[in-house]
Amino acid sequence: MTRVLYIEDNSDNRLLVRRVLMASDFEFEILEADSAISGIAMARAKQPDIILMDISMPDMDGLTATRNLKQMPEMTGIPIVALTANAMEKDEIQAREAGCDGFIRKPIDIDKLPNDIMGYVRR
Repeated sequence: MTRVLYIEDNSDNRLLVRRVLMASDFEFEILEADSAISGIAMARAKQPDIILMDISMPDMDGLTATRNLKQMPEMTGIPIVALTANAMEKDEIQAREAGCDGFIRKPIDIDKLPNDIMGYVRR
């Protein structure tokens, strides 16, 4: 079973992603954090297989959270994928510079999301 941590402050977005993943042909365990700070703590405690990171959050932005996670030895090898409505090319460049291993734009393609996630996990 693939453990996915979704760090996102918007509960509707978390619900949508959870429903899409649970309805897929893959077996996912979905962990959710409603802030970057709680997400970092959960990542350290639960060691997910992949982290989906919103970029725009009120307590700490997702780029800062990604930089923090990438500096932790226990997070080595865990892909972090930006899942964001910030859809400009410069946003993807900034996400990758911060350490994101991938970039998925909102609104998500519900038919592609599970396969995209598994692609990042299998790399």
